[in-house]
Amino acid sequence: MSSARAPPTAIRRVASASRAQITQSSPSNSTRLSKPSDKLCPKTIDVFSTNTTKQRSPFADAFASGRIPCRLIHGSVKNRLAWNTQIEDLNYDPVLILLAEGLREIDFPLTFISRQGFQELLATINAKQKVLPLLTRLINPIKLALNSSEDELFEAALNALTQLSTIVGSELDKHLKTYLSILAKRMSKGKHRDFVANALNIFEENGGKDVLPIIKAKIPTYCSVHIG
Repeated sequence: MSSARAPPTAIRRVASASRAQITQSSPSNSTRLSKPSDKLCPKTIDVFSTNTTKQRSPFADAFASGRIPCRLIHGSVKNRLAWNTQIEDLNYDPVLILLAEGLREIDFPLTFISRQGFQELLATINAKQKVLPLLTRLINPIKLALNSSEDELFEAALNALTQLSTIVGSELDKHLKTYLSILAKRMSKGKHRDFVANALNIFEENGGKDVLPIIKAKIPTYCSVHIG
C-alpha cells in the first residue's frame, strides 16, 4: 500500500517554519560586523555619496564638491595626498579654513585628508605670509576639535595647533587663552599630561616674552622649558 501524501497546505507550513528557523539561527548583520578583525579597519565613509539621510559636515561637503583641491592616493605602505596644482601656488583662503574644520571628522578618509592637508599647507616655504591673515579664522575650528571628548580628535587638534605655533610664532600668543582652559583639564586627567606639557613647551619656545605668564595664569603647575 502506498503511503499517504501530506496535504499541500501542510507542506507549505513546514517549509515556512524551516525558513524562519534558518533566519533566526543565522548571525545578524550587526553580529557579523562585530568580529575582532573589524577593529583593524578604520571607520570609512563614501564622501561622494548622494545619501542625504545624514547631513554632511562643511568639510565633507567641500571635499565632495571639489573645493578641496586634492585627492587621496592609496599606497601599499601608506596613503598620501596628490594636489591638483602646486601646493605653493594654492590660495589658502578658504582651503586652510576648511581643513581646520575637518579636524573634527571621525571617519576615514576625511580624517587623513584634513590632518595631512593641514600639515602640508603649513609646511610650504611661504606658509607664514599666507597663514597670518587667516589666523583669527583658524582659532575656533581648532578649539572645537580640541574640546572634543574623543581622544583622537583632541590629539589631532593639538598637533595642528603646535604646527600653527611653529609657523606664526608669537602671533599665536594672544589667542592662547582660548585653548589653555581645555589643556588644563586634559592635564588634570593625567592621560595626556606629557603630550600637553610638550605642546606648552612649544608654545613657550615659539612665543614672545609674555607667553609664560599667560600659560602660568591658567596652568600654575606648568614648568618652563627654560628652567632646570
